Amino acid sequence: MKKRVLFLLVAALLLFNIPGCGTTTASGPPADGKIAVVTTIYPLYDFARQVGGERVEVTNLVPAGVEPHGWEPTSRDMVRLTQAKVFIFNGAGMEPWVERQLGMLEEKGVKVVEASRGLDLITGSPGQGHEHRAAPAGDTVVDPHVWLDPVQAQEIVRHIQDAFIAVDPDHASYYKSRAEEYIAKLQDLDREYREAAQSFKSRDIVTSHAAFGYLARRYGLRQVPVMGLSPESEPDPAHMREVAAFCREHNVKYIFFETLVSPKLSETLAREVGARTLVLNPLGGLTPEEMARGEDYLSVMRQNLANLKIALGGKS
Repeated sequence: MKKRVLFLLVAALLLFNIPGCGTTTASGPPADGKIAVVTTIYPLYDFARQVGGERVEVTNLVPAGVEPHGWEPTSRDMVRLTQAKVFIFNGAGMEPWVERQLGMLEEKGVKVVEASRGLDLITGSPGQGHEHRAAPAGDTVVDPHVWLDPVQAQEIVRHIQDAFIAVDPDHASYYKSRAEEYIAKLQDLDREYREAAQSFKSRDIVTSHAAFGYLARRYGLRQVPVMGLSPESEPDPAHMREVAAFCREHNVKYIFFETLVSPKLSETLAREVGARTLVLNPLGGLTPEEMARGEDYLSVMRQNLANLKIALGGKS
């Protein structure tokens, strides 16, 4: 009965086009002729802004300061989706609610972009530190954090470029130019990481949750997560003992934690093994303070690199 009432409420909102409160912009079609774009997580929001420039108005659904794993849209968010010209989501199990809305979005004529489609995704079996509540059913689960690989991030930017050109072909050269400019910046970022990785004295990163598999794979690191792919998962005592033993055996000096989840587990582990803590930001979202400072994907990724140099003994 409750589900039916909720369905009728959402249907009424969609029918009468009731506006809602946006996370970064007001809802409804932009009055200045810009293309309305909706994204699910911060890196996609940033990439869309970089490619679209003054031709787009981008709204990110997950508010600043909110951890995106397991987040679900409200009825007002769904209205905002129907008013978009382009909707960009990550896929790979990051937003399980999207699958239920694809038919409705298609009927509304919304251009849907699955950012991770066609990329080289990391899969694993349950029990290997890859647990994720949004994982597809079956014997394997998928790591959705593909945006943390600067090389694959370039492909995501190209996906976004193609979508903007599809809905606004008259300005194709504008989107191509901006995408190429931003891809060049991502290539510089990749080069900085590769050069730094050559001098790392250690290759082991102990992280609060298993968000850095793509980063580790790209630059030859070994990720040892305290929690699985979702920061909401809780490690059992046996796993905590295993991680602590690994830290002692490999002389791990730093335990990484994140800005959007509690650092308590990382701090507890650090005290137990005599290590310190540092931030390694998975960039699923930024805090309001980071947004106010003007931080973005590139600046946070460079902060991550600076902290990796400290933790792994790389050249400063």
